[in-house]
Amino acid sequence: MNKSELVAAVAAKAEMPKVAAEKAVNAVFASIEEALKAGDNVQLIGFGTFAVKNVPAHEGINPATKQKIHIAAKKTAKFKAGAKLAAL
Repeated sequence: MNKSELVAAVAAKAEMPKVAAEKAVNAVFASIEEALKAGDNVQLIGFGTFAVKNVPAHEGINPATKQKIHIAAKKTAKFKAGAKLAAL
């Protein structure tokens, strides 16, 4: 399912116009993104938790040249499925 299919499904289930459903979906995504940028977790009971994970700097290998390379530390988004979702 892509974003336009998600918007259509939300519009059908909520019995609302697609324009309003798209605004709602975009607002949810933007709110999750803002919370993660602020360093907060987003916990949706029964669905899962979005969190920021710190990945430390480490050594890697360039697959083309087989040379060791340094990979810088970074932050990345992580999702852990909740119990109900994991049970599918």
